[in-house]
Amino acid sequence: MPLGIQPIHILIIIVVALLIFGPKRLPDMGRSIGKALSEFRSGAKEMTDGFRQEVSQPVTPQAANPTVQSSTFSAPNAPASSHTPNPAPAGRFCIQCGTPNLPEARFCRSCGAKLPELNNN
Repeated sequence: MPLGIQPIHILIIIVVALLIFGPKRLPDMGRSIGKALSEFRSGAKEMTDGFRQEVSQPVTPQAANPTVQSSTFSAPNAPASSHTPNPAPAGRFCIQCGTPNLPEARFCRSCGAKLPELNNN
């Protein structure tokens, strides 16, 4: 038996519970404990499933850093030709998961994959 509990110990616990709560309240308490355990298990299963679903979704650089970019907005009294495109984000992106990493990083901070070598010629 787990934790060294033997049948005699279980019998003693049942007798003590009968003495404390009485034979009328004991079934109700058993039902409420059973319901609480089943709700706990279903909640833990939902949490585990949600976590697995979040982990299995790949992270894209745009999803990791949501910013609003509007190409139609311009400042008042500004010429239309002064619009400059946004510079490319600094850093290195993972080939497997697309996570942005520091330029000096050798491995992806998200999935741990080795990043490609930089060619500084």
